[in-house]
Amino acid sequence: MTVRLRLMRMGKKKQPTYRIVAADQRAPRDGKFIEIVGVYDPRPNPSRIDITQSKAVNWLRNGAQPSERVQKLLEVTGTWEAFKEGVTAESLNEKEQAAVADGGNAWNVLGVAKPAPESKQRPSKKSQEKEAEAAAEAAEAEQAASEAAEEPAAEVSEEPAAEEAVAEAPAEEKEEAKGDE
Repeated sequence: MTVRLRLMRMGKKKQPTYRIVAADQRAPRDGKFIEIVGVYDPRPNPSRIDITQSKAVNWLRNGAQPSERVQKLLEVTGTWEAFKEGVTAESLNEKEQAAVADGGNAWNVLGVAKPAPESKQRPSKKSQEKEAEAAAEAAEAEQAASEAAEEPAAEVSEEPAAEEAVAEAPAEEKEEAKGDE
C-alpha cells in the first residue's frame, strides 16, 4: 500500500477548505484516509496553513509521498526542511507538547510565525466614504501647505519690484516737473 500526503476537500460549495491527510494512493480524493496531518484554508489572505509537524515528518520518514501542493505547503511551514535535515518526529512531538503546555499552540514549533487572523468583514460604505473624505482633506491640506510655502518666496520676489516701482515713480515725477519748467 503506497501512502500519499494529499489534500482532501472540505467546506461548502465555492468555499473550499482542505484537510492534509495521509491516505492510500488508490483511495478517492475525498474518500477513506489513514490520518489527518493538518488543515489548509486558502480563502483568507494570507491563507491559513495548520500542520502538525511531528505527524507530517513521521509519515515522510515512513515513505509517504507528498503531492505537489502538499509539498509546497510543507515548504512554507518549514516542515519540509525539518524532514530534509533529519529532525525526528519524536523531537518535534516533544516541542509541540511543550508549546501547548506553555499556553501556545503546536503550530510554531519550528519558529515559523503564524499569520495574524484578519477580519472577514469588509469595510462598510460609510467607512469607505469617510476614509476617502479624510484622504481628500489631507491632500488639500498638503497642497495648501505647499502653496503657502511657495507664497512667501513669491512675495519676497514681488517686494523688490514694488520698491522699484515706488522708486521709479518719484523719478518720473521729477522728470515731469523738469519738463514743466
